[in-house]
Amino acid sequence: MSSADSAAAPDLHEALFAQALAEARKGEGRTRPNPPVGAVIVRDGVVVGRGHHRAAGLPHAEVEAIRDAGEAALGADMYVTLEPHDHHGRTPPCTLAIIAAGIRRVFCGVEDPNPLVAGRGFATLRRHGVEVRTGLGGGEAAELIRPFARLIASGRPHVVLKAAASLDGKLATASGDSRWVSGPAARALVHAWRDSCDAVLVGAGTVRADDPQLTTRLEGPAVEGRTPRHPLRVVLSGRLDLPVDAALWDLSTAPTLVYASERGVASSPELAARLRDRGVEMVVLPGDASGRIAPTELLADLGRRGLCSLLVEGGAQLHAALWQAGVADELRLFLAPSIVGGDGISWLGPLGLERMYDAPRLKVVERRVVGDDLLLRALRG
Repeated sequence: MSSADSAAAPDLHEALFAQALAEARKGEGRTRPNPPVGAVIVRDGVVVGRGHHRAAGLPHAEVEAIRDAGEAALGADMYVTLEPHDHHGRTPPCTLAIIAAGIRRVFCGVEDPNPLVAGRGFATLRRHGVEVRTGLGGGEAAELIRPFARLIASGRPHVVLKAAASLDGKLATASGDSRWVSGPAARALVHAWRDSCDAVLVGAGTVRADDPQLTTRLEGPAVEGRTPRHPLRVVLSGRLDLPVDAALWDLSTAPTLVYASERGVASSPELAARLRDRGVEMVVLPGDASGRIAPTELLADLGRRGLCSLLVEGGAQLHAALWQAGVADELRLFLAPSIVGGDGISWLGPLGLERMYDAPRLKVVERRVVGDDLLLRALRG
């Protein structure tokens, strides 16, 4: 008896789909400009094949799962997190592989937001006699491809602001000391986020104050079946007012990309030359009279590079600029059980609000305790 014929089909479907989601998460941060996708093949209620998309240009999850299943794929069911694609890109259509393998039913999470697919994959499968059911995963499948959907819709990455603050909203004392606001469990989680995002962004002030490495430092794999990796490190410094000996200029572990304005490069030609000599990529973008670069310019360039997800780790002025530009999609805020006082530095710079009514409203989608800290995750309304 197949999984679809079981009396406990709804619960079993979700349990099997959860395995497909677990496969997909192995590809987070590794598939740009494609989304992470996972698939499992089930025969008589038993998983006989698994696969996930490992990187752009490599076989998609459906093909990996079919290869893993071998002859057992004939007449089996497939659980896949995203609609199989039906066009020739870097790889052949997954719909053709599913049909050729003799898969009889496909249980899927969400339709692909890419206009090149957008329902065509489902239609092709149905035309060839493959039963298709959608809507599994209770929203987790859509959450998984949120960054990809943002890139498709807006041509820019999904922007996540990450901050750690005291209970009164301070990320540092008046002297600028910020180590450490959050505890070790929260910091370990941030490293896991770095592992699963395409790029990490900081402003010049954070580079000067904290000299961050922005690398992934995890003990063991972040997710079973994959090795931790470092994201692209991005610095926004319109005026190119950066230290010459920052840890980010060491490219032995991860690449670094600096965005500066023409005014900034003209005012610091020696630093610009030194960074380029060390292999740091520098992109010159238009700036205002003071050299400030609009965040939308930076995000558009990252989108052209195919980056889907961007984790912004500070500082306060950069966070505020992204909020004001309307391009901050998500907030992940750690609140530590400490109080700094009114002379401390807020995690968010001025927004120029005069009325509480005008304060941005967010939709909280997660609250949980991480070590001694409280994590609030919210989406922009």
